Amino acid sequence: MEIRVLRYFLTVVREESITKAAEVLHITQPTLSRQLSQMEKDIGVKLFHRGTRKITLTNEGMLLRRRAEEILQLVDNTERELVVQEEQIEGKITIGCGELASVQVLAELIDAFSKKYPGVSYDIFTATADLVKEQMDKGLVDVGLLLEPVDIAKYEFIRLDIKERWVVLMRPDDELAKKESVSAKDLSELPIILPRRLNVQSELASWFGDYYADLHVLFTSNLNTNGAVMVRNGLAYSVVVEGSVPFWDPTKITQRPLSPELFATCVLAWKRQQPFSPAATKFMEHAKCFLGMSKA
Repeated sequence: MEIRVLRYFLTVVREESITKAAEVLHITQPTLSRQLSQMEKDIGVKLFHRGTRKITLTNEGMLLRRRAEEILQLVDNTERELVVQEEQIEGKITIGCGELASVQVLAELIDAFSKKYPGVSYDIFTATADLVKEQMDKGLVDVGLLLEPVDIAKYEFIRLDIKERWVVLMRPDDELAKKESVSAKDLSELPIILPRRLNVQSELASWFGDYYADLHVLFTSNLNTNGAVMVRNGLAYSVVVEGSVPFWDPTKITQRPLSPELFATCVLAWKRQQPFSPAATKFMEHAKCFLGMSKA
């Protein structure tokens, strides 16, 4: 017997009419009659005396009524308990991420999760993908938003759709700011700031091509913001993904895309076969549903 059909049965008992019960249940009278007849056939007993004006229960029907009320009460109580248990999920989730456009997706994910689990709080750890991974391996960060290329062989992950565009930061009064985009040749004789991550440098080396070997790399930097201070002081040009750039003062720092354009992607990842808190576990399940899942 299905829970749904038991509810139909009790509604008919209460209304003493299949027609009235069908109206209450918002289904057609033939559909309801068919469901009840099938239930009688499945359990092998007659449940109703069908009169011209109302229906009454047989002895077997009265027994089923008592049991159905008990069953549905238990079902309703269980559902309420599960909802309360969901609402009582508390704790802190530590999320590592860089200064990326994909953080917007992370914000949307957290917003939806917080509506379901308002007792959960978040610790945002801002660092490069390599350092976030290191903290994840130590169990100090639950989930990481990582800029590729990155080795995620040990992780479950979701690759995000947002494209992280590479740009060059400069002062608004710089000569390069007059260009719509910046080529490798434009940067070949200028002091520049490159990301500290070696695998990212390798990606940029492919873009720079023959110019890479002779670049004047004055700084390497792990985060865009501190590198931008050097740019603002006229010390160098910084090659970065533009995720955090829209939040800076355009009268002090501007940017131009690389030409040809260069893009990167991000993954939301967490370590496989590692115990997590109930809050973090729920967050990962939520992320899979919210964003879709891809496995290495």
